[in-house]
Amino acid sequence: MQLTRRGWLVLAVVAASLAMSWQYGPRSLNAVVTPLAVAFVVGLVTTARVGRPTVRRHAVEAGPVGETRTVAVTIETDGAIAATVADTVGDGLEPVEADGDPVIETTVADDAQIAYDVTLEDRGERAVGPLSITVSDVFGLVERTFEDDETVAVLVYPPVRDLRGSAALLQTLAAESEGAAPDREEFDRLREYRRGDSLRNVHWKAAAKRPDDDLVVAEYATADEARALSIAAECEPGPGPSRSDELATAVASLATHFLERDRPVGVTVGTEAVGPAVGRQHRRDLLELLAAVEPGELEDRTRDGADVLVRADRDGVRVVVDERAVPFERLVAAVDATRRATGERAGGTVMA
Repeated sequence: MQLTRRGWLVLAVVAASLAMSWQYGPRSLNAVVTPLAVAFVVGLVTTARVGRPTVRRHAVEAGPVGETRTVAVTIETDGAIAATVADTVGDGLEPVEADGDPVIETTVADDAQIAYDVTLEDRGERAVGPLSITVSDVFGLVERTFEDDETVAVLVYPPVRDLRGSAALLQTLAAESEGAAPDREEFDRLREYRRGDSLRNVHWKAAAKRPDDDLVVAEYATADEARALSIAAECEPGPGPSRSDELATAVASLATHFLERDRPVGVTVGTEAVGPAVGRQHRRDLLELLAAVEPGELEDRTRDGADVLVRADRDGVRVVVDERAVPFERLVAAVDATRRATGERAGGTVMA
């Protein structure tokens, strides 16, 4: 608990008035000293009796670089108090309407909620918090600050570039997925026979070897598995600025391009991987993986087995398919050129 500037001024006036009353008599100064002294004591008592507010942070929705998200905090108190709430915005986030960390002056009563907007500036896991609440008496003479150390994570996805019709490479890959069917020779696994299974799928040789004469059925790759596209990505570690942000953008853009065409996509980055699938939740899983991309190299078997390899090094980011390498910026430039020719407005697809 401490005095505000106004509190120090009041205290100085009271002290000066007491000194003057000792020299000239108190009668003429009672009208000034008594109200100020009462206000000062009331401020000390009321501020000292304020209990610690309860702070409850709300989750912040993840999003790609460049979008805006709302940060909301609920503050619970026993009664109405004037408060100044100062929150801390971590690196990679920028308050929309504040120059620096947001400071909100408000009256907190019961379950009050404060909110402000931040712009997602940089990819990765960012944070908001800790927060401080400064309360004061009704006269603004005495204040007391409560610190809350809780933080909330904000996951920032890489931006996604629109690659529609950007290159024959992507068009060829998309065309190869059309009309794909399961390969009867691509064996997957054996399982017990269930009612409704076709007898032509029974694996008679395996069934004959089972002592209990139970039938077993051979399963093969599904159509989705046959159409699945694997993307592997690596960023060359070493001195100098990292291109991991550019790598994450390239992989997110490629994955979006094929997922929007209902093609299952799996992504491997370093030692982390998300298997092939489709759907909104799968897109979020891919973005969460790409939000945390760091420099690192792939194992040889992963690199060789990928349908699409995305590699970032000192020379830039390249997309490699069947030993053909295309700079990622060339794919983006092709889209930009098409937009300029057709007058289409710029804009990307958000994977969320």
